[in-house]
Amino acid sequence: MINDQFYMDLALSNAKAMKGQTDPNPLVGSVIVNDNRIVGVGTHLKAGEPHAEIHALQMAGDKAKGGTIYVTLEPCSHHGKTGPCAVAIVEAGIKKVVIATLDPNPVVAGSGVKILEDAGIEVVTGIREQESIQMNEVFNKFITKQKPFITLKAGISLDGKVATHTFSSKWITSEDARRDVHQLRSENMAILVGINTALKDNSKLTSRIPNGRNPIRILMDSSLRIPLDYQLITDKKAETWIFTSKNHDKAKRERLEELGIRIFITESESTVNPVEVVDLLGKNGVSSLIIEGGGNINASFLQHNLVDKVILYIAPKLVGGKDAPTFLEGTGIEQMKDAVELKNTDIIRIGNDFKFIGYPKVNY
Repeated sequence: MINDQFYMDLALSNAKAMKGQTDPNPLVGSVIVNDNRIVGVGTHLKAGEPHAEIHALQMAGDKAKGGTIYVTLEPCSHHGKTGPCAVAIVEAGIKKVVIATLDPNPVVAGSGVKILEDAGIEVVTGIREQESIQMNEVFNKFITKQKPFITLKAGISLDGKVATHTFSSKWITSEDARRDVHQLRSENMAILVGINTALKDNSKLTSRIPNGRNPIRILMDSSLRIPLDYQLITDKKAETWIFTSKNHDKAKRERLEELGIRIFITESESTVNPVEVVDLLGKNGVSSLIIEGGGNINASFLQHNLVDKVILYIAPKLVGGKDAPTFLEGTGIEQMKDAVELKNTDIIRIGNDFKFIGYPKVNY
């Protein structure tokens, strides 16, 4: 058991290093051991490319025969862009397969294990199961619900403010915290703001780290107020998708589309419903979304039970002022019993700031 955990930890560590590269596929790592020696290591690098087990088998070669393969997710059993890994494991002569967790994908869901067991291979499951499930929280939601895993992120003062009463906001958090935010952006397929935030900041919404991935920029703009000379429209650093209402400027829409902006016209006459935005993002293959909106956008997504994870970068500063904006506004709740409770919480120190992570209980 100790050896099983050691090798599975290695597979998990390698898989986690690929975060942000494999969407919409899961993070998967694999290790092959024979005669107490590691003979093969593999990680899934990108959707459409060989899976982790195949990379490990190729590295191991003939040394895979009679060995044990550790894999963080049940080997696939179907033909997609690549062949079934369960069959490849059988053909390689592996005698034992140790799996962290079964695949929630309905196409697999236990059928990979069945192929292995039918071939007489010993199968052990549940080694570092919770770690594997946590690692693939994005994939687990998207593959079962066809909707993106949504993270609400904000940088705030200790008293919850995102700016002063004069709307001065640069910078609440430290450079270390802001660097972590850019990493978070790189790990998500898309990033969303509302039109008021876009007009105020004229931000690029890009991931400014070496080799970072720029997410698709999602803008909720019910009447297409975004100026044509703003960076979201002109910089071409990443795709920009705008969700608008039926009551929008048709000529402006045509001009935006000519500039390469993708426009989604939602069902409402004058507003953009976040539920519809999330549904459309899922249908268009977006598996993960980070919200960096203002207080009203944040409140709207929370009120519709759309938020899966909350990340707050908290600076040890006190701003004060009843008119200073907070990261969560809207109408708010009436009774404390209706407050959104966060569970599985964690706090990490980043420089002089704190990174708080929690999961809304209603969605957990």
